[in-house]
Amino acid sequence: MSSSKIVFWHRELPPIDATVMDEHTVEANSNRVAGTIAHRSELWDSCYGEMMANAESRIATEVARLGGRYGHVRGESIGVKHDDAAGEAWLHGTFTYVIYSGDTPVRNDQPAIEGVDHAHR
Repeated sequence: MSSSKIVFWHRELPPIDATVMDEHTVEANSNRVAGTIAHRSELWDSCYGEMMANAESRIATEVARLGGRYGHVRGESIGVKHDDAAGEAWLHGTFTYVIYSGDTPVRNDQPAIEGVDHAHR
C-alpha cells in the first residue's frame, strides 16, 4: 500500500495507526451529456468514472482542509439528474466518509529521540 494514498473505498481500510476524527459528506457530479444516460451503457460508464474521480478529488481536498490524513468512504448514493430544457443528463453522487488522523512525521525543529530511526517512521 502506498503511503501517499489518502482515500480508501468501502472494504479498503486506512492504516491501523489511523485515528477516527469525524464523519462528513461530499457531493460530486459528472459532466453533463446530451440525451439520457442508460444504466450500464458506455455513456453511463464514462460518466460514472468521471464522477468517481471527482468524488475522490473532493474527499482528498476536504481531508486535507479539515486537518486529516485519510478518508474512508463508507457509503454512497448515485443517481441520474436531468435538465429537460437543455436535453442533458449527468450523474450525481453523495458520499459519506470518515476522516482519520495519521502518524505525524517528526518535524525538523523537533529534537530527535535517541534510538528512534526518524527517517523510516
